[in-house]
Amino acid sequence: MDDAPLLVDRRPDRVIARLNRPDKRNAIDREMIEALHLLCAELEVEPRTLIITGNGDDFAAGADIAQLRARRAEDAHRGINAMAFIRIRELPMPVIAALDGYALGGGAELAYAADIRIATPHLKIGNPEPNLGIIAAAGATWRLREIIGDGLASEMLLTGRTLTADDALAVGLVSGIHSPDDLLPAAHAIADRIAAADPLAIRHTKTALRAPRDAHPAIDGDLQAELFESPEKMHRMTEFLERKGRR
Repeated sequence: MDDAPLLVDRRPDRVIARLNRPDKRNAIDREMIEALHLLCAELEVEPRTLIITGNGDDFAAGADIAQLRARRAEDAHRGINAMAFIRIRELPMPVIAALDGYALGGGAELAYAADIRIATPHLKIGNPEPNLGIIAAAGATWRLREIIGDGLASEMLLTGRTLTADDALAVGLVSGIHSPDDLLPAAHAIADRIAAADPLAIRHTKTALRAPRDAHPAIDGDLQAELFESPEKMHRMTEFLERKGRR
Protein backbone atom coordinates (compact mmCIF):
# COMPACT_ATOMS: atom_id res chain seq x y z
CA MET A 1 0.00 0.00 0.00
CA ASP A 2 1.34 3.41 -0.99
CA ASP A 3 0.27 4.94 2.33
CA ALA A 4 1.96 2.25 4.44
CA PRO A 5 4.62 3.59 6.82
CA LEU A 6 7.16 1.21 5.29
CA LEU A 7 7.26 0.23 1.62
CA VAL A 8 8.86 -3.20 1.28
CA ASP A 9 10.26 -4.74 -1.89
CA ARG A 10 11.09 -8.41 -1.32
CA ARG A 11 13.61 -10.21 -3.52
CA PRO A 12 15.23 -13.67 -3.16
CA ASP A 13 18.52 -12.39 -1.70
CA ARG A 14 17.57 -8.95 -0.33
CA VAL A 15 14.77 -6.75 0.93
CA ILE A 16 14.48 -3.03 0.21
CA ALA A 17 12.54 -1.03 2.81
CA ARG A 18 11.58 2.61 2.23
CA LEU A 19 10.57 4.80 5.14
CA ASN A 20 7.34 6.25 3.79
CA ARG A 21 6.20 9.50 5.33
CA PRO A 22 7.64 11.90 2.75
CA ASP A 23 5.25 14.71 3.71
CA LYS A 24 6.79 14.55 7.22
CA ARG A 25 10.38 14.07 5.96
CA ASN A 26 9.93 10.39 6.94
CA ALA A 27 9.75 11.22 10.65
CA ILE A 28 9.68 7.94 12.54
CA ASP A 29 6.35 7.36 14.28
CA ARG A 30 4.94 4.43 16.25
CA GLU A 31 3.37 2.87 13.15
CA MET A 32 6.71 2.89 11.34
CA ILE A 33 8.39 1.27 14.35
CA GLU A 34 5.74 -1.46 14.37
CA ALA A 35 6.31 -2.03 10.65
CA LEU A 36 10.07 -2.32 11.26
CA HIS A 37 9.42 -4.94 13.96
CA LEU A 38 7.28 -6.95 11.55
CA LEU A 39 10.00 -6.78 8.90
CA CYS A 40 12.64 -7.86 11.42
CA ALA A 41 10.50 -10.84 12.41
CA GLU A 42 10.40 -11.86 8.75
CA LEU A 43 14.15 -11.45 8.23
CA GLU A 44 14.98 -13.34 11.41
CA VAL A 45 13.16 -16.36 9.97
CA GLU A 46 14.31 -15.90 6.36
CA PRO A 47 17.63 -14.00 6.51
CA ARG A 48 18.38 -11.67 3.62
CA THR A 49 20.37 -8.49 3.21
CA LEU A 50 18.30 -5.42 4.11
CA ILE A 51 18.59 -2.07 2.34
CA ILE A 52 16.90 0.78 4.23
CA THR A 53 16.29 4.12 2.55
CA GLY A 54 13.79 6.96 2.59
CA ASN A 55 10.97 7.74 0.20
CA GLY A 56 11.53 11.23 -1.19
CA ASP A 57 14.38 13.60 -0.53
CA ASP A 58 15.19 12.55 3.06
CA PHE A 59 16.12 9.44 4.98
CA ALA A 60 14.37 10.44 8.20
CA ALA A 61 14.38 13.89 9.79
CA GLY A 62 13.91 12.47 13.26
CA ALA A 63 11.24 10.87 15.37
CA ASP A 64 7.69 12.18 15.28
CA ILE A 65 7.83 15.14 17.68
CA ALA A 66 4.10 15.15 18.37
CA GLN A 67 4.30 11.54 19.55
CA LEU A 68 7.51 12.19 21.51
CA ARG A 69 5.93 15.13 23.35
CA ALA A 70 3.15 12.86 24.57
CA ARG A 71 5.49 10.18 25.91
CA ARG A 72 6.17 9.88 29.63
CA ALA A 73 8.62 8.07 31.91
CA GLU A 74 7.13 4.62 31.37
CA ASP A 75 7.53 5.07 27.61
CA ALA A 76 11.20 5.92 28.06
CA HIS A 77 11.76 2.69 29.99
CA ARG A 78 10.08 0.70 27.23
CA GLY A 79 12.65 2.00 24.72
CA ILE A 80 10.15 2.14 21.85
CA ASN A 81 12.62 3.18 19.15
CA ALA A 82 15.70 1.70 20.83
CA MET A 83 14.31 -1.84 20.85
CA ALA A 84 13.46 -1.71 17.15
CA PHE A 85 16.92 -0.41 16.25
CA ILE A 86 18.60 -3.09 18.39
CA ARG A 87 16.60 -5.69 16.52
CA ILE A 88 17.72 -4.22 13.19
CA ARG A 89 21.32 -4.20 14.37
CA GLU A 90 21.09 -7.88 15.33
CA LEU A 91 19.58 -9.15 12.07
CA PRO A 92 21.52 -12.19 10.79
CA MET A 93 22.45 -10.65 7.43
CA PRO A 94 23.95 -7.23 6.70
CA VAL A 95 21.92 -4.02 6.80
CA ILE A 96 22.76 -1.22 4.35
CA ALA A 97 21.45 2.30 4.99
CA ALA A 98 21.20 4.50 1.88
CA LEU A 99 21.01 8.06 3.18
CA ASP A 100 19.80 11.21 1.45
CA GLY A 101 18.88 14.59 2.88
CA TYR A 102 18.15 14.71 6.59
CA ALA A 103 19.09 11.82 8.88
CA LEU A 104 18.53 13.46 12.24
CA GLY A 105 17.64 12.30 15.73
CA GLY A 106 15.92 8.94 15.49
CA GLY A 107 16.69 8.87 11.78
CA ALA A 108 20.40 9.12 12.53
CA GLU A 109 20.10 6.44 15.20
CA LEU A 110 18.43 4.11 12.71
CA ALA A 111 21.32 4.76 10.32
CA TYR A 112 23.86 4.02 13.07
CA ALA A 113 22.22 0.60 13.54
CA ALA A 114 23.13 -0.40 9.97
CA ASP A 115 26.29 -2.32 9.13
CA ILE A 116 27.09 -0.18 6.08
CA ARG A 117 26.05 3.41 5.37
CA ILE A 118 26.30 5.27 2.06
CA ALA A 119 25.01 8.73 1.27
CA THR A 120 24.33 11.44 -1.27
CA PRO A 121 26.09 14.83 -1.13
CA HIS A 122 22.91 16.24 0.44
CA LEU A 123 23.23 14.26 3.67
CA LYS A 124 22.87 16.11 6.98
CA ILE A 125 23.27 13.72 9.90
CA GLY A 126 23.30 14.37 13.62
CA ASN A 127 21.47 14.33 16.94
CA PRO A 128 19.86 17.59 18.10
CA GLU A 129 17.83 15.92 20.88
CA PRO A 130 19.06 18.08 23.80
CA ASN A 131 17.64 21.12 22.00
CA LEU A 132 14.25 19.45 22.45
CA GLY A 133 14.84 18.62 26.12
CA ILE A 134 15.69 14.93 25.66
CA ILE A 135 18.73 12.75 24.94
CA ALA A 136 19.51 10.53 21.98
CA ALA A 137 18.35 7.36 23.71
CA ALA A 138 17.88 4.98 20.77
CA GLY A 139 21.50 3.97 20.32
CA ALA A 140 23.52 7.10 19.57
CA THR A 141 25.22 7.31 22.96
CA TRP A 142 26.96 3.98 22.45
CA ARG A 143 26.84 3.25 18.72
CA LEU A 144 28.05 6.63 17.47
CA ARG A 145 31.16 6.59 19.67
CA GLU A 146 31.97 3.06 18.46
CA ILE A 147 31.78 4.26 14.86
CA ILE A 148 33.55 7.65 14.99
CA GLY A 149 35.25 7.78 18.39
CA ASP A 150 34.55 9.48 21.71
CA GLY A 151 35.64 13.01 20.88
CA LEU A 152 33.51 13.71 17.84
CA ALA A 153 30.59 11.65 19.12
CA SER A 154 30.59 13.68 22.34
CA GLU A 155 30.67 16.94 20.41
CA MET A 156 27.78 15.87 18.17
CA LEU A 157 25.63 14.62 21.04
CA LEU A 158 26.37 17.53 23.39
CA THR A 159 26.19 20.40 20.90
CA GLY A 160 23.83 19.09 18.25
CA ARG A 161 26.49 19.42 15.56
CA THR A 162 25.31 18.09 12.21
CA LEU A 163 27.75 16.47 9.81
CA THR A 164 27.69 16.96 6.06
CA ALA A 165 28.23 14.05 3.69
CA ASP A 166 31.89 15.00 3.29
CA ASP A 167 32.30 15.22 7.08
CA ALA A 168 30.66 11.83 7.51
CA LEU A 169 32.89 10.26 4.85
CA ALA A 170 36.03 11.73 6.40
CA VAL A 171 35.30 10.18 9.81
CA GLY A 172 34.05 6.83 8.51
CA LEU A 173 30.40 7.33 9.37
CA VAL A 174 29.56 6.62 5.73
CA SER A 175 31.69 4.59 3.33
CA GLY A 176 30.77 6.28 0.07
CA ILE A 177 29.01 9.28 -1.49
CA HIS A 178 26.85 8.90 -4.59
CA SER A 179 24.53 11.13 -6.58
CA PRO A 180 20.83 10.79 -5.67
CA ASP A 181 20.19 8.84 -8.87
CA ASP A 182 23.07 6.47 -8.10
CA LEU A 183 22.37 5.98 -4.39
CA LEU A 184 20.08 2.96 -4.60
CA PRO A 185 22.07 1.34 -7.43
CA ALA A 186 25.18 1.72 -5.26
CA ALA A 187 23.37 0.02 -2.38
CA HIS A 188 22.36 -2.80 -4.71
CA ALA A 189 25.96 -3.13 -5.92
CA ILE A 190 27.04 -3.68 -2.31
CA ALA A 191 24.23 -6.19 -1.84
CA ASP A 192 25.34 -7.95 -5.04
CA ARG A 193 28.84 -8.42 -3.63
CA ILE A 194 27.37 -9.79 -0.42
CA ALA A 195 25.09 -12.12 -2.40
CA ALA A 196 28.09 -13.53 -4.30
CA ALA A 197 29.63 -14.81 -1.06
CA ASP A 198 28.60 -17.81 1.01
CA PRO A 199 25.56 -16.72 3.08
CA LEU A 200 26.69 -18.66 6.14
CA ALA A 201 30.15 -17.08 5.97
CA ILE A 202 28.51 -13.65 5.75
CA ARG A 203 26.30 -14.39 8.74
CA HIS A 204 29.24 -15.68 10.79
CA THR A 205 31.33 -12.64 9.82
CA LYS A 206 28.57 -10.35 11.07
CA THR A 207 28.33 -12.37 14.28
CA ALA A 208 32.07 -11.99 14.85
CA LEU A 209 31.96 -8.27 14.08
CA ARG A 210 29.21 -7.76 16.66
CA ALA A 211 30.87 -9.81 19.40
CA PRO A 212 32.56 -7.98 22.31
CA ARG A 213 36.35 -7.81 22.32
CA ASP A 214 36.72 -10.36 25.11
CA ALA A 215 34.86 -12.94 23.00
CA HIS A 216 37.76 -12.97 20.52
CA PRO A 217 39.57 -15.06 19.38
CA ALA A 218 37.45 -17.89 20.77
CA ILE A 219 34.33 -16.92 18.84
CA ASP A 220 36.30 -16.68 15.58
CA GLY A 221 37.57 -20.21 16.08
CA ASP A 222 34.10 -21.57 16.83
CA LEU A 223 32.56 -19.92 13.77
CA GLN A 224 35.46 -20.91 11.53
CA ALA A 225 35.26 -24.50 12.77
CA GLU A 226 31.71 -24.77 11.51
CA LEU A 227 32.65 -23.24 8.17
CA PHE A 228 35.68 -25.52 7.77
CA GLU A 229 33.30 -28.50 7.84
CA SER A 230 30.72 -27.02 5.47
CA PRO A 231 30.13 -28.45 1.97
CA GLU A 232 30.00 -24.89 0.61
CA LYS A 233 33.56 -24.21 1.74
CA MET A 234 34.77 -27.37 0.02
CA HIS A 235 32.84 -26.51 -3.15
CA ARG A 236 34.05 -22.91 -3.34
CA MET A 237 37.68 -23.71 -2.59
CA THR A 238 37.74 -26.63 -5.05
CA GLU A 239 36.23 -24.40 -7.73
CA PHE A 240 38.82 -21.71 -7.00
CA LEU A 241 41.72 -24.18 -7.28
CA GLU A 242 40.36 -25.64 -10.50
CA ARG A 243 40.03 -22.19 -12.07
CA LYS A 244 43.55 -21.34 -10.98
CA GLY A 245 44.84 -24.59 -12.46
CA ARG A 246 43.29 -23.78 -15.85
CA ARG A 247 45.14 -20.47 -16.16
